[in-house]
Amino acid sequence: MPLLYYEKRELDMTQDEVYTLRAIELAKQAAEHGNEPFGALLVKGDEIMMEGENQIFSQNEPTYHAELGLIRRYCHETGITDLSEYTLYSSCEPCFMCSGGIVWAKVGRLVYSAYDKDYCDIRGFKSNDCSDLIFELSPVRPEVKKGVLRELGIQVLKNYFKD
Repeated sequence: MPLLYYEKRELDMTQDEVYTLRAIELAKQAAEHGNEPFGALLVKGDEIMMEGENQIFSQNEPTYHAELGLIRRYCHETGITDLSEYTLYSSCEPCFMCSGGIVWAKVGRLVYSAYDKDYCDIRGFKSNDCSDLIFELSPVRPEVKKGVLRELGIQVLKNYFKD
């Protein structure tokens, strides 16, 4: 049985690995809740401010992706719309829509596990570098760290989309 996020904090992991692992665990939870396996969390400094998971099926809302749903909820609940001091951790590279939301919310930093091309390869879709394409064209863009715990992120996707 894999160790949980809170147990991993005690091991020799970077902060980015610890929070990315939590995003991957949230992706697994999303699948357990009947949704697609994507998870995200918003961190300021070293404090988790809010966690979120994909809820497209449970909310009957096709735009309720983990990242965009989390940004919407956090901004609504806090009244904060400038997230330049925050890091968004995601189990997978954000799609075009979520990348746009990251730009509009001015998220300061993005860290993700699996690449969109990993997801697309698993699904048999044409792959792309969606977040790079959005960020290149945007006046405000986050600092991006790609592929943290990538193999774990890919495995969650493979397990869910195996059929």
